[in-house]
Amino acid sequence: MSRRPRLLAIDAGGSKVDAALLRADGRLVGAARVANTDHDGTGSDRHMESALEAVRAACLDAGVDPDVLPVADLGIYCVAGADLPQDDRRIGRWLARRKVTAEDVVRNDTFAVLRAGTDRPWGVSIVCGYGINCCAVSPEGRTYRFPAVGPISGDWGGGSDIGGTALWYAIRAEDGRGEPTSLRTLVPAHLGMRRPRQVLEALYFGRMQERDLIHLPPTVFTAAREGDAVARSIVDRQADEVVALARASIRKLRMTDLDVEVVLGGGIFRNDDPAFFERVTQGICAAAPGAQIHVLHAPPVVGAALLGLDRIGAGRAAHARVRQALTHQRLGDDTHARPRGGT
Repeated sequence: MSRRPRLLAIDAGGSKVDAALLRADGRLVGAARVANTDHDGTGSDRHMESALEAVRAACLDAGVDPDVLPVADLGIYCVAGADLPQDDRRIGRWLARRKVTAEDVVRNDTFAVLRAGTDRPWGVSIVCGYGINCCAVSPEGRTYRFPAVGPISGDWGGGSDIGGTALWYAIRAEDGRGEPTSLRTLVPAHLGMRRPRQVLEALYFGRMQERDLIHLPPTVFTAAREGDAVARSIVDRQADEVVALARASIRKLRMTDLDVEVVLGGGIFRNDDPAFFERVTQGICAAAPGAQIHVLHAPPVVGAALLGLDRIGAGRAAHARVRQALTHQRLGDDTHARPRGGT
């Protein structure tokens, strides 16, 4: 029998990649978190290379030689950017060529959030971080997904859209086209500038990247809590987009009469605005009165690990071990910064 780990679990998100190596009984043997500075939202080769960096770091943590492949029997790769079936196949081929694991399973990262957030095999998951996405699984095992590739697939939400919209309102407040808003001063101040016009010029002349706007949501939520009407309209729009995704998924899978669990994961949900969560809850429960909505606090890689344990038929004790051992603290203690120029 092979002495290598039975399972490699990967959660490859937009800002970080978590990797965990486990035995068949759910015991954690190695884990690592790698900062991902190159993700372009498409599950690109550079994005996947950061997953390999995380695998290598987890192997070193486990005392496993990362150059002896495969490093585990089964790999569960939950990847932001695995949005369409064509993405799943492309990423699967990329992994197969590298032989990191003997068997590769590719899923969108929303499935990791769902499995981490519930002990049931079904429910709804919404991830709202850099962007926004959703998946749903029915009690019978039917799934529903969204393409989630940006405006061309009807999406709005996440740090990129909230930040860009906040700047839009700040610019218009400054030049007179829009209504007054505290975002006129808060947005440039958060970015180390005095006026929205300076932010515009920094972006236009390439001194700053649009990606830098993803850091603005906390400022927008703070302004909304303090009574700024424009900021509140942005926060409300985000809440309504979350509701729209959940409602569509629940209706598509005919779960309106069930006590469906809706798991919310990602940085946008790490805020303390009661009005935001109340709007989300009321909107989802209007479509599914028995719905249970909660925010995920465990790292999503827990869900990837549980999906792997489900696949090999592990028992409840194995699942419990994973939930107990694979924590943000465990991963954070082993964070490895990935060089921007590396591959």
